[in-house]
Amino acid sequence: MEINERGFSDKALEDFELIDKAVGQKDQQAYANLMKRYKKAVYFMILKMIRDADDAEDLTMEAFAKAFRNLHKFKKDYTFSTWLFRIATNNTIDFIRKKKLKTMSLNNTLTDDGGNSVNIDVEDDENNPQDEYIKSQRIEMVRIFVDKLPAKYRKLVKLRYFDELSYDEIAQELDKPLGTVKAQLHRSRELLYEIARGKDKHI
Repeated sequence: MEINERGFSDKALEDFELIDKAVGQKDQQAYANLMKRYKKAVYFMILKMIRDADDAEDLTMEAFAKAFRNLHKFKKDYTFSTWLFRIATNNTIDFIRKKKLKTMSLNNTLTDDGGNSVNIDVEDDENNPQDEYIKSQRIEMVRIFVDKLPAKYRKLVKLRYFDELSYDEIAQELDKPLGTVKAQLHRSRELLYEIARGKDKHI
């Protein structure tokens, strides 16, 4: 497909070619090259937004999974990087919003015995429709890949994504060292990246 638009950088034009190969020819290396080009940039952008390395890794995986699932809808009116970063940003904002909905922080004028202001976190137990929608979207986005994982990783990923347990909680649940849980979840994310690129036949 010829690129008639002017003003795009050489890198943007190369991205367009990779997208054509990925979508039109099912070229797995094209997916891999797109991920290699932007994985680090997406990760650090998300990390700046949430300042948590583990969550940033999770959200980076989700962003690429969603982008690759919708790559056939991409239009060359703007660069692939702009489109990808928008997906990553919106997904991260949803994640932040969901966390804020789960715990509503109330700043009030209460003080403790020492005269210091007291910040009280109040659990919001109401079933907020927006909260439920965001959660369902995150689960749906990952579930399509999770069933393709080896059994040893599947439970870890379900506890992390579906049950939304922290790393410490997962370690307690499975009676495993925290370091082991983090290492296995890191490997799980790598496998999910491969599945998102359609390379699951090798897993």
